[in-house]
Amino acid sequence: MYLFGVLFIKNFILVFIITLLLLSADFYYLKNIAGRRLVGLRWWNEVVPSTTSTSMNGGYESHWVFESSDPATRTINGTDKRFFWLGLYAVPALWIALAILAILRLQSVIWLSLVAIALILTITNTVAFSRCDKFSQASDYASGVVGSGLNNEM
Repeated sequence: MYLFGVLFIKNFILVFIITLLLLSADFYYLKNIAGRRLVGLRWWNEVVPSTTSTSMNGGYESHWVFESSDPATRTINGTDKRFFWLGLYAVPALWIALAILAILRLQSVIWLSLVAIALILTITNTVAFSRCDKFSQASDYASGVVGSGLNNEM
């Protein structure tokens, strides 16, 4: 919609809003559905009351929670996994290229704001899923070490 929307719809504001809605839907779908189905990963941000009185966020702390499906019960297709990770890293690269193009054209700053929103959403998903994958691998490794240690004790 960002690239070709103005060819079909002459109203700039409508193109901006539709693109923003599509970006939001993409963020939600990738975060909550595709990540869980394709690679068995999910993440979210929790805001909890602060345990320290010096919190700068009005008495609340924010932290990310990572969840991965059980490796014993999940079956992840290798093609799906590669497609997921390729898309996850390719989309922010595409938006970075579009940001550079928007800066070089200097035609409209408002388009650059839309690209900035897209970058924030896609990079957030990329960073979160990368951390979630590292957390999952560490958990799988720890489970394997503990499991092998228990087997040696018996």
